[in-house]
Amino acid sequence: MARPKCCRRVAGEPPCQIFKPAGVPSSALDHVVLSMDEFEAIRLADLDGLYHDKAAERMKVSRQTFGRIIGAARHKVAEALVKGLVLRIEGGEIQMAEKRIFTCMKCKHAWDVPFGTGRPIKCPACNDAAICRADGQRGRRRLGEACPRGRS
Repeated sequence: MARPKCCRRVAGEPPCQIFKPAGVPSSALDHVVLSMDEFEAIRLADLDGLYHDKAAERMKVSRQTFGRIIGAARHKVAEALVKGLVLRIEGGEIQMAEKRIFTCMKCKHAWDVPFGTGRPIKCPACNDAAICRADGQRGRRRLGEACPRGRS
């Protein structure tokens, strides 16, 4: 009997769960299922460019387990691209990473960032650098300024 999988930490859900070749209905194509932990492994290693040991640490798995996850994920993505299959992202034994909430002092835009991904440099809405952690979270100051209170 195989050992049960441990929960793998992922930063968040993908913006799209299905990718398919253009011009062909998905009902006419076979599917490849990429689990959420495999998606996260591709994001960390191939998009963010992290070494396997650092990516494994972020996902709370061993380096060897991360290697197996990324190998399976790359195989599935390659199969979908080469054979023209539908790629669905779903399932897996996962745990969503905790998030930090930041607020822009200029435009009041609020957004969340997973722990362990570094502090944002600027607001994604207005590109201003005057950002701070939301009220109630530690580290609320930026450039010697107090974070304004009373925002939701």
